[in-house]
Amino acid sequence: MVKPSKAEPRSHLPSREEVVSFVTHAQGKVGKREIAHHFNIKGSDRIWLKQILKDLEIEGVFDRRGKTVHKAGQLPPVVLADITRRDRDGELIAVPTEWDEEHGAIPTIILVSPRKPRPGMPVAGVGDRALLRVDPLKPGDIHRYSGRVTKIIAKKQAQVLGIFRSLPEGGGRLIPVDKKARDQELQIRPGDEGEAQDGDLIAVSVIKHGRFGLPTAKVKERLGSVKSEKAVSLIAIFAHNIPNEFPKAVLDEAAAAKPATLDGREDWRALPLVTIDPPDAKDHDDAVHAVPDEDPNNAGGFIVTVAIADVSAYVRPGSAMDGQAQERGNSVYFPDRVVPMLPERISNDLCSLRPREDRPALAVRMVIGPDGRKIRHSFHRVMMRSAEKLSYSQAQAAIDGRPDEVTTPILGTILKPLWAAYELVKKARDIREPLFLDLPERKIVLKPDGTVDRVFVPERLEAHKLIEEFMILANVAAAEALEQAQSELIYRVHDEPSLEKMRSLSEVLASIGLKIPGQGPIKPELFNRILRSVDGSEHQLFINEVVLRSQSQAEYSAENYGHFGLNLRRYAHFTSPIRRYADLIVHRALVSALKLGKDGLPEGTTRAELIEISAKISAAERRAMAAERETIDRLIAHFLADRIGATFDGQISGVSKAGLFIKLHETGADGFVPAATIGNDYYRYDETTHSMRGEDTGETYRLGDKVEVKLVEAAPVAGALRFELLTKGRVTARTGGGRKGGKRPARRAKAAEAARSPTRVKVKRRGRA
Repeated sequence: MVKPSKAEPRSHLPSREEVVSFVTHAQGKVGKREIAHHFNIKGSDRIWLKQILKDLEIEGVFDRRGKTVHKAGQLPPVVLADITRRDRDGELIAVPTEWDEEHGAIPTIILVSPRKPRPGMPVAGVGDRALLRVDPLKPGDIHRYSGRVTKIIAKKQAQVLGIFRSLPEGGGRLIPVDKKARDQELQIRPGDEGEAQDGDLIAVSVIKHGRFGLPTAKVKERLGSVKSEKAVSLIAIFAHNIPNEFPKAVLDEAAAAKPATLDGREDWRALPLVTIDPPDAKDHDDAVHAVPDEDPNNAGGFIVTVAIADVSAYVRPGSAMDGQAQERGNSVYFPDRVVPMLPERISNDLCSLRPREDRPALAVRMVIGPDGRKIRHSFHRVMMRSAEKLSYSQAQAAIDGRPDEVTTPILGTILKPLWAAYELVKKARDIREPLFLDLPERKIVLKPDGTVDRVFVPERLEAHKLIEEFMILANVAAAEALEQAQSELIYRVHDEPSLEKMRSLSEVLASIGLKIPGQGPIKPELFNRILRSVDGSEHQLFINEVVLRSQSQAEYSAENYGHFGLNLRRYAHFTSPIRRYADLIVHRALVSALKLGKDGLPEGTTRAELIEISAKISAAERRAMAAERETIDRLIAHFLADRIGATFDGQISGVSKAGLFIKLHETGADGFVPAATIGNDYYRYDETTHSMRGEDTGETYRLGDKVEVKLVEAAPVAGALRFELLTKGRVTARTGGGRKGGKRPARRAKAAEAARSPTRVKVKRRGRA
């Protein structure tokens, strides 16, 4: 029901109900401009419309992304979706690739086909990713939406990964590792199982996929025992349909590529640019240099140069490599391997900025004032020669007074000017005040046999921050240059938190005695004040996690609505074209807009095309993040599998009706304590305080509490851990409703039975900057 608004409509303006109805049923993108046009709202009446939309968002009626709105808890008219299965009638069923679980269970979409298909219409199948035009169905229907395929974005892979279960008579069944398809078993006929043994991880090709009955498959590859850590990243690669083998046409194209020449480029080979990367980096796509500005009008300022590998010189629009790079979207990083966006010949050879080797680059020269602000910038297409390859720790050690044989010769001429320029840039950053989250990023180190050696938190160095800040400056310069040239581009955008998430955050903070100011615009500064208030306290890590979860997800978009986390009005990814397709698009746009050569965007590239590319690569990024996260979960579950019965210190990272989510201090692993196994009481979930409270004892466990747990079960394939709670909860005053008889045996026994299987923890992570 729509509540009355503070902003009452005038007689010639639509009612709130009419606005809601229009947004709910409109086709395509809907924002304030479209609503105003539909209802002929002009002039000062637009202020009334802005207030109406704000009221509806506060009440949770609408969701907003950038400048567009749609009914909260509903899908927009056009959605990117994965086709996951067929129902009993053989109809295709899809689910949206992105859904906020706070709106309930993920909705299903039944696909409808026209009675008379037109020639050339897309024909979809299970496993495909497609753009759908959807319509809501009547309440009570099995599915919430019907949908029509407008375009297939990615076809299903020929192979499926799963665990082989043999049958006595020969052959067997494949249990897919993909969670979305766990109930879609495949039949493997006798003779088609190859050398697969019961419990093996195998790759199969589907040889029959009819409308009815189990699909049949044939074993193509035996990947070994599922207990092997070396198979863990393969599970994620196959489960998320991440392309991990380059087609022959792509490899042939890469092999035929010739090193770029000076032809038409500025010769910057004498400029002592250096790369600073992790010690195990194989591709180096950015190099930096700084020197004091000799202009008397900028006394105390610096000239900072950032040079980026010129991938556009090798990967041309419409080529096989370009098509494959767009499909992959980005490189994916696992502890035991990298699935690159581009073939090794390009990423690790021709484009990698190796020391003392000529490499083509797209460089930006930025003039920084003494206050740390960028005064102006210019872009150049150059031939460079990196003076040295450094690791973060190596560069930091030199600055800290411990130079080695590599850094000693360049300490005064290269490294110290870089740090001096960074000190200026830090001033401007602190004034701008982006969101400062302090979350340790754990790293897994593997032994030579692929098993986990250790899990640790790498030290966060000033050298890391230096490179980050210079890359941010370069990314901003790229967005500004393209806007000034009135060129279409793909932005990196990050919306402000929704009002619903802000309410949830406010409830969590209230549970530890903190408050969010009730008025004023939402800015990163607000969150930084919260984070500073818990700095050094027992709640520091927990509140940083909670603030992270309250944020929207960063994504790529042809529409600019700013980057909230960085507190920037315009931002584009420019600095990593070897591993991100968005950066390659920005490079091409700069080449075209600034007339830097012939490798720019194809003439006539439209915003509609960039919108489609943005959707695809945003989905690819989410896919990569999920695969990387699940692989870490599985590896840590493998690592802890032989420590059943061991005790660990942790913190309650989530509370639900089902139980408590625990994050271990030692490894950062996430696990679950089912509600039925907590203590000797019957525990109820309090949504307001994010806690579980015993009816009879008043014993309470709340979000952020530190606890000790015992590992009861580990399921490496699922990446799941189940714990037993050893710490007693805090005792609060009883408010009634409990039973003096203590626990409820029948109810608890039934719940305990359901809790025996480990539950996979699903924590939503927000997008990278």
